[in-house]
Amino acid sequence: MHDVAAYQLCCGCGVCAYLHSEQIKMVDVPDSGRRPVSILSDNDRFTSDFELQSFCPGIALTSRHNNNALSELINFASDAWGGVLEVFEGHAADSEIRYKGSSGGAISALALYCLEQEKMQGVLHTKADEHAPYLNITSMSHNRDDILVATGSRYSPASPCEQLIRIENAQGSSVFIGKPCDVAAVEKARTLKPELDKKIGLTIACFCAGTPSTKGTLEMLGQLGVIDKNRLKKLRYRGCGWPGMTTASHQQHDEVETVDSEMSYQQSWGKILQKFRPWRCYICPDHTGEFADIAVGDPWYKEIESDSAGRSLILVRSRKGREILHQAIDAGYLLAEKVSPEIVPASQPNLLKARAALWGRLVTLKNMGAPCPKYLNTPLFSLWVKELSTKEKAQSIYGTVKRVYTKQLKKKQNLFKNS
Repeated sequence: MHDVAAYQLCCGCGVCAYLHSEQIKMVDVPDSGRRPVSILSDNDRFTSDFELQSFCPGIALTSRHNNNALSELINFASDAWGGVLEVFEGHAADSEIRYKGSSGGAISALALYCLEQEKMQGVLHTKADEHAPYLNITSMSHNRDDILVATGSRYSPASPCEQLIRIENAQGSSVFIGKPCDVAAVEKARTLKPELDKKIGLTIACFCAGTPSTKGTLEMLGQLGVIDKNRLKKLRYRGCGWPGMTTASHQQHDEVETVDSEMSYQQSWGKILQKFRPWRCYICPDHTGEFADIAVGDPWYKEIESDSAGRSLILVRSRKGREILHQAIDAGYLLAEKVSPEIVPASQPNLLKARAALWGRLVTLKNMGAPCPKYLNTPLFSLWVKELSTKEKAQSIYGTVKRVYTKQLKKKQNLFKNS
C-alpha cells in the first residue's frame, strides 16, 4: 500500500481504507491528492498485503472489453471507449437540477429517479466540505435537496470508496457516483464483499481527464483573489449554466460581507487546474467510466454559447444501466434521445488521444525500470498505431522519458514532506 502511493500510482479512491478501516485512513496531501496512511502502531503489522493485488486499481485493472453483454454491444470503437450498449444525449427534466448540474444534470436526475421511483436507500457521492469548501467530503444523499447541494463537478481530490460501508450497511440498495477509477475500485471491492455487491443498485461514472491536487485549487483561489482559504464560504468549479463560471464566495480581510469572484471554466481548468494533475492520471486507461453501469460527460462536439443550457452525453454500459436509464426517461426525470455513437469521439477528442498515448507511455516506463500498473484485456497498441501521428507517438515516448527524471518516477517519494 505504501509503495503504490510512494511510487505515484495511487488514484486516491479510498477502497483500501474501506476494506481495512482498522488499519488505513485517507488523508489529503496537498501536492498529490488523497492518499492512504497506516493507522497501526509501530508494533502492529499490516495483515492483508496479499489482498492488495485484488482490489487496488493503482496496481492493476482488467478491462470489461469482453463482458457478458458483448453480443449486445453496438458496433462501436470499444478499443477506445470500452463496451457501450447505447448512446444518449439529453438533460434533467427538472430545470433547477439541469441548471446547477455541470452538464445537463443527467447524473443528478438519474440519482433522484433511483431514490424516488426505485426506492433505493441513498446516493453515495462527493460534495464540498461546508467547513472548508476547497476540500471534498463523501456524502450519502437521501432526497432532492441533498442532491442539489452536491451538484456540480469537483475538480479536486475525493475518496468516495472510503465510505462504501454506508452502502453495505444500508437497509436496501444504493447508488454510487464517482470518477472512473472510483467505479473500477467498487467493481473490485464487490467481488470481495458479497453484502456490498448485493447493495449496489447502480454505479454512475462522470468522465474524467484527471483530478488536480488541492494545491491546484489553492493556486486557482489565489488568482481569484481569495487571500485566506479560511475565509472561503463556497466554491463552485462550474455549473449554474453550461459550462458555467468558476465562482468563489469569500470574505475579504475583516469584512463580514461575502463577495463572489469569478473566472471562466476555460481559464480555471484549461489554464490552471489541469497542470496539477498527478502522474497516475497521465497513465489512466479509463477516462469515460468503462466499469460503470452508466457514464456521463460533456457533449463538446459543438460550440457552446455562454448562455447555453446544459446537455449530457450518456453512455449505457450494462443491462442494468440500460433498464434504469429507459425507466428514468419514461418516468419524466430525463429528457434524452438516442444519438449516433460518432458523437462520442467528436465530443471527447482529448480523452481519445490520452488513451491512445498510453501504450507508448507504459512501454517506456517498463523499459526504464519505473513502476507502472498492469492493464489486462485492454487493447492499447492498436489505438497507439491508429490514432496518433508520428509526432504524437514520439511525444508519448519522449514526454515519459522526461517525466521519469523530472517526477522521479523510479524513486519512492516522501508524500508528506511538504504537508
